[in-house]
Amino acid sequence: MRFFDKKKKEETEYNRNDRIKLSNYVSGAVRQFSISFARGDLAYPLLKDIDYTGDVLKEESSFAEQAFAIFMNNLEIDSTGNVLNYKHCEKRAAQYIRSYFDREYIVEPAFETWETELHPVSKEYYMK
Repeated sequence: MRFFDKKKKEETEYNRNDRIKLSNYVSGAVRQFSISFARGDLAYPLLKDIDYTGDVLKEESSFAEQAFAIFMNNLEIDSTGNVLNYKHCEKRAAQYIRSYFDREYIVEPAFETWETELHPVSKEYYMK
């Protein structure tokens, strides 16, 4: 397969063997987080009585983007692909959601910059 490399300004051969697939456990962690988020029962009871699904999700979707980023930025795996800290990631994302809707809630410990960074999709492969 060939693609145009904008940095080199030339066509480059792409080797499928260069790809790194996420482990089944990482995939499962993202799936579980997504379904818990969608059902509205993420990190129960931290978000009890906070309606963050439905119309509010359509109107203020940036909180969901940030919650997913926090979840993924905190995710740790070992060398064999096992997820090491799912509950921690879920809690940190839920803390953000809680603080978004409840201005009196204080996140402890406070978020570090790296936890809240929004990373881009790879420019080279976004359109493939």
